Amino acid sequence: MTSTSMPPGLARFNALEEHAAFTALHEACASTAWAKRLLAARPYATPEALYAASDAAMAELTAQDLTEAMAGHPPIGRPKPGDPASAREQRGMAGASDALKAEMLELNLAYQERFGHVFLICATGRSGEQMRDAVRERIGNTPEREREIVRTELGKINRIRLARLVEED
Repeated sequence: MTSTSMPPGLARFNALEEHAAFTALHEACASTAWAKRLLAARPYATPEALYAASDAAMAELTAQDLTEAMAGHPPIGRPKPGDPASAREQRGMAGASDALKAEMLELNLAYQERFGHVFLICATGRSGEQMRDAVRERIGNTPEREREIVRTELGKINRIRLARLVEED
């Protein structure tokens, strides 16, 4: 029996068989190493324990692991068709003008050319203009600096996705 303080979604996640739990984690973050680290630490007593494990696993990801994680994210302004998480997270671009969407496409391509991966930002709650300003600002970073910013942004995205996974009824 679960305690009254444990959200039903967390109890359900803890009880999932290993393959189903791995699949749920891999949907939150495309890094296999991250998902395996979180899977190995189950069960979690609280959502906060899960988030702390996520943060610790994120800090340990190699450059290759980060590349794998980023591959699961579509470019800003082009959410994956049929992916409600992608559309929800990029809602700030939904009402953007055609000019802003075109500029984001151009900036995304320039960023990808410079760094070899998609521009990644925790887009939840950000407007199209805020995302545009962020890519403009970050495109001048060194690859090392940008990799650490990406790690931080992925951590934020993972926490939001994990919260959705474990706090729903």
